[in-house]
Amino acid sequence: MANEILNIENVSKRYGNIEALKELSLSIHAGQVFGILGPNGSGKTTTLSIVMGIIHSDSGNFSWFENVYNNDYKKRIGSLIETPNFYPYLTAQKNLSITAKIKGIPESDIARVLTLTGLYERKDYRFDSFSLGMKQRLALSGALLGDPEVLVLDEPANGLDPQGIADIREIIKEQAAMGKTIIVASHILDEVEKVCTHAAILKKGKLLKCGKVHELLSNNEQIFLSSDRNSDLFEFLVRAGVCKNVTTIEKGILIDVQQPFDSAYINKLAFENGFMLNAIETRNQSLEEQFLELVNK
Repeated sequence: MANEILNIENVSKRYGNIEALKELSLSIHAGQVFGILGPNGSGKTTTLSIVMGIIHSDSGNFSWFENVYNNDYKKRIGSLIETPNFYPYLTAQKNLSITAKIKGIPESDIARVLTLTGLYERKDYRFDSFSLGMKQRLALSGALLGDPEVLVLDEPANGLDPQGIADIREIIKEQAAMGKTIIVASHILDEVEKVCTHAAILKKGKLLKCGKVHELLSNNEQIFLSSDRNSDLFEFLVRAGVCKNVTTIEKGILIDVQQPFDSAYINKLAFENGFMLNAIETRNQSLEEQFLELVNK
């Protein structure tokens, strides 16, 4: 197995009466693009803030690069957590110059990261003239300074229009193709599905599910069926016990298949019981559908 980049063990955090994290444990390995998913208040930002040393957990521990906690790990990580924090009266270039000095990185790298994030033409514009999306791009530029081996990004597409979201997606893909480990918290599920190799789903500080994205999806095979007797077919499938859920949708029926049954078996079973199917097609639940199903339980 690839080297462990980040290990989180039984981390809990409380804000007054609100339990933001409840004994969260995660393991993230080199080369993964790891998505942390959850609605507002699920603990995504709290998790990233703890592992970046911005806030302290109440209990549990974490380690970077298979070492015990120390501040040296930050030199190997580029992070974008919460609101971009720049001087409003300085230009993009000057703000990144300050960031580079703090990080001990040559200022010659600034042109590269501004080009990557599409801000090079605006390098001499003041930060307070930027839109929310441009401020987010500048924050991402700061995270990319020095070409860190790990990126920790909290809602990197926040405030961006559809083109901006697509641009961020491409940047993440390019960085991943270079072998970097990327940890990204997001509620834009379609984007996570497109860029992440692994995902963890949080709700009210608790881990609901974790694994490879394609496995999370393939475990939820659905079959769409249509016949001239949809209501009878619906009742038959419920009685037959071959599926976990049966739902009537427009022009047909959608079923969550019970293992080890598959579409060929369902087709044969329907035919043997007098149902002529007009349509049968296999679908995989999108990450969004599965996420909504989990968090709404």
